[in-house]
Amino acid sequence: MSDHPALGSLDPVARPSVADQVFEELRTRIVWLVLPPGARMSEVEVAKALSVSRQPVRDAFYRLSQLGFLEIRPQRATRVSLISTEAVTQASFVRTALEAEIVRAGCAALAPEWKARLQDNLAQQEAAVEADDRKRFHLLDDQFHEIFSLMSGHAFAWQIIQESKAHLDRVRLLSLAFNQRQALLEHRELFRAIVARDADLADRKMRAHLSRLSGEIGRLRADNPDYFADG
Repeated sequence: MSDHPALGSLDPVARPSVADQVFEELRTRIVWLVLPPGARMSEVEVAKALSVSRQPVRDAFYRLSQLGFLEIRPQRATRVSLISTEAVTQASFVRTALEAEIVRAGCAALAPEWKARLQDNLAQQEAAVEADDRKRFHLLDDQFHEIFSLMSGHAFAWQIIQESKAHLDRVRLLSLAFNQRQALLEHRELFRAIVARDADLADRKMRAHLSRLSGEIGRLRADNPDYFADG
């Protein structure tokens, strides 16, 4: 008799399909601007570069087009979509609404271990800023906000944010050319508000922090005119 009879009822763990792996690889490269807005894409070239057949690449292209990352036009080159200001605005709205509530809940849930994690993250952010390591800072920025979701007991909300903010991430990465230190300063202010357990202040700081990017769109468009859609 098995020592773990319940295990027999579990379904096998599904492994990512080749199409899933291709999709994740291309999505990451698009979000991180390795494949910049307007870049041409070829099923044949991608399949060759990733050592896969064309079918999983075709499937990945379709999924990326449904998310608004690729423009697939018959008889014309497939291209990485330009950044849509409207898509960025919508993603920012969703994120701000959720994170304002998350940070309020976090003020009541702060415990020593969470405080220590936030302090460690902030120290790593500072090191990334000093080294001008923008990719590292971007990852730490995400981790900082994720900690709020975890400590408040709303990890599912971070999953929703992750799914909706990919278009926003392309703009965030562009903005790190000039605003890393400002973002770090605002993270420290958020931390102090949470440590003080001042939910109203934390709410205001979070909303101000996440809304700042909207005011930077004009500069980013001017600096990267080929990356943005018209209008």
